[in-house]
Amino acid sequence: MASSFLSSGIIQPLPLRSPDKPQTLFDHLKTTSTFLGSTSKLRSVSLSKPNLPNPHRRSTVVAVSDVLKEKKTKSAASSSQLLITREEGLELYEDMVLGRAFEDMCAQMYYRGKMFGFVHLYNGQEAVSTGFIKLLKKEDCVVSTYRDHVHALSKGVPARAVMSELFGKATGCCRGQGGSMHMFSKEHNVLGGFAFIGEGIPVATGAAFTSKYKREVLKEDCDEVTLAFFGDGTCNNGQFFECLNMAALWKLPIVFVVENNLWAIGMSHLRATSDPEIWKKGPAFGMPGFHVDGMDVLKVREVAKEAIQRARRGEGPTLVECETYRFRGHSLADPDELRDPAEKAHYAARDPITALKKYIFDNKLASEAELKAIEKKIDEVVEESVEFADASPPPPRSQLLENVFADPKGFGIGPDGSYRCEDPKFTEGTAHV
Repeated sequence: MASSFLSSGIIQPLPLRSPDKPQTLFDHLKTTSTFLGSTSKLRSVSLSKPNLPNPHRRSTVVAVSDVLKEKKTKSAASSSQLLITREEGLELYEDMVLGRAFEDMCAQMYYRGKMFGFVHLYNGQEAVSTGFIKLLKKEDCVVSTYRDHVHALSKGVPARAVMSELFGKATGCCRGQGGSMHMFSKEHNVLGGFAFIGEGIPVATGAAFTSKYKREVLKEDCDEVTLAFFGDGTCNNGQFFECLNMAALWKLPIVFVVENNLWAIGMSHLRATSDPEIWKKGPAFGMPGFHVDGMDVLKVREVAKEAIQRARRGEGPTLVECETYRFRGHSLADPDELRDPAEKAHYAARDPITALKKYIFDNKLASEAELKAIEKKIDEVVEESVEFADASPPPPRSQLLENVFADPKGFGIGPDGSYRCEDPKFTEGTAHV
């Protein structure tokens, strides 16, 4: 019996790769990487054409062309060839300054005891939020992580609503029930900040599926796009791979945005990932993968523009790795003693707001007085948000159990608004510890 199996070759191991056929995908061992320090050029990888026709294989991934970007970079002297207009430059600058000033104020308020729990700040990463979100329409969705204040601000959630939420007040965007890590706004299609690693990616994938369903099944005029933001540590999580597969399989209108700030809490990305270039994981699932300098809002914006347009045209998802850096510790409770001071100084010298200001001045898009006027306006907005939050009332006691269960009134709340647990009969027959 055994000899018959051997002769038929059933139990013979299959070769991993045919020796006479070249490997069609990249060889990561031969790929040079200048990962740390943010490369100045965009990099992309796409699937090669198969040697033999295969009806079950997906068509070649279309990579974003660098030709236009190089042309714009070389012809910066001509105003018609600038990467942004004056209006766009002022909008980007205002949004980035708002994010920075707001987070700096959050640090003050946290240490003054106005905020509780963990608070994770976004300082240094503003180019990613601004570069992507300011290209969206109101109908488009954003899904964030626990570092979500600035994503909400970029999407249009008022600063006073975000600050009030951080203060745990009833006027917050989640009525004080979400706090720092759970910003949500139905009006602005901010579908939440998520505290657990990778938790928001399936939600974003579901939102993108909803857009596709509206267009293709319900025949609605819908071209909505979803952005899923997450960090480098998430990219070793199962939900990341599962959702990349699903999004590529169904060609969902979603952009997966990796905010790679090189550290997952206190673990260096280079120590935790076998191949630190996350963008390569896109082509493995049949979608374009890109690496971009996340400290340069103009470079982020160029890649974001193409990725969002691809999704809007129905051409499917894109994975974009933005190499950035947070200027503060993981949270305000983190003394930030693990990172090399030289590394922090290197990225501090590449401040994305300073870089944008230089571009604006070099290309005479605005004067110093105009930018100072924007900074003054933002300072007033942030100060007002604190005053508003401080004066706002805390959530009423009747709100305590709302939005905890599917019942909108909350489990344990009676028809008259009183807590059932206060009724002696409510716990009758249960064990008391």
